[in-house]
Amino acid sequence: MEEDLKKADACKVEAHHLAHFRSQLPQIAEKIIDSCNDRECYTHVDYEPIPSRQSVIEIIDRLREILFPGYFTRGKLDPVNLKYSMGQSTTTLFDMLSEQISHSIRHDCFRYHQPCSECEERGYRLALKLLQAIPAIRKILATDVQACFEGDPAAKSYDEIIFSYPGIYAIAVYRVAHELFSDGVPLLPRIMTEHAHSVTGIDIHPGAHIGKSFVIDHGTGVVIGETTEIGKNVRIYQGVTVGALSLPKNSAEKFRGKKRHPTIKDDVIIYSGATILGGDTVIGTRAVIGGNVWLTESVPPDTTVIMETPRLIYKSKKAASARHTLDAVT
Repeated sequence: MEEDLKKADACKVEAHHLAHFRSQLPQIAEKIIDSCNDRECYTHVDYEPIPSRQSVIEIIDRLREILFPGYFTRGKLDPVNLKYSMGQSTTTLFDMLSEQISHSIRHDCFRYHQPCSECEERGYRLALKLLQAIPAIRKILATDVQACFEGDPAAKSYDEIIFSYPGIYAIAVYRVAHELFSDGVPLLPRIMTEHAHSVTGIDIHPGAHIGKSFVIDHGTGVVIGETTEIGKNVRIYQGVTVGALSLPKNSAEKFRGKKRHPTIKDDVIIYSGATILGGDTVIGTRAVIGGNVWLTESVPPDTTVIMETPRLIYKSKKAASARHTLDAVT
């Protein structure tokens, strides 16, 4: 009994000691609140709504339900409930999209003091336009899936590619985001593609123009910049950068909206680790760019560009061990 009382007293002392830490929280919170008024730090404390990243992620999930019906549907999808399920998904998506598009437009209007652009009506109109484009997006995604299957002996089925390939996930999100970007929707398209980037390691700017039958094999580390133009039937591997040359300091505004990224023509293959930079760089039709190649100039059609074979040095562990033993004896 005496031992239990001692333990209870010890617990009270410990609890009192821990309360000392919590008592400092109001003061810390006040300092954080004060820092929100520091113009050198970034905050968004205002009355206008701002796009919700969580809502955007849910939009992507629901878009996949109608881009690939039955694969990512919440519940069973069959010929009997297809009409009902699609109608419900389309209606839900319309409400979510129109709200987030309106928030994105309104945010820019308030933040940058732009004239009224009837953001709510535009939200409805642009959400409707995107949903009307879904059948066409599904068609082009089908060419991406087929090209992936035809070029990958490891793929056992189209189902496997749709369910599990990160390249298809990133391309699907890009193709939807590109529609919104082309319609002038701020923030939202970039939030979408950067979410796909965080999930897959594939960074495709929604402003890029990419043709059908596009394949990103393996995918991790791929970067495709805003003003990139990619033709049809192009295949790229992991670690490829299709990017811009480094800009002089404080010159970003001068180059904003200008062509800064390469043009990749039809039927090009770009192997892993290749870096292709610059707005004037054109990779000609049917060219093959080898692994780890660095390019800042154009390549003619039907040309293969590869690095010189490096000189390899082989060291035998047995020989090294024998020399070590001989040195020890002498």
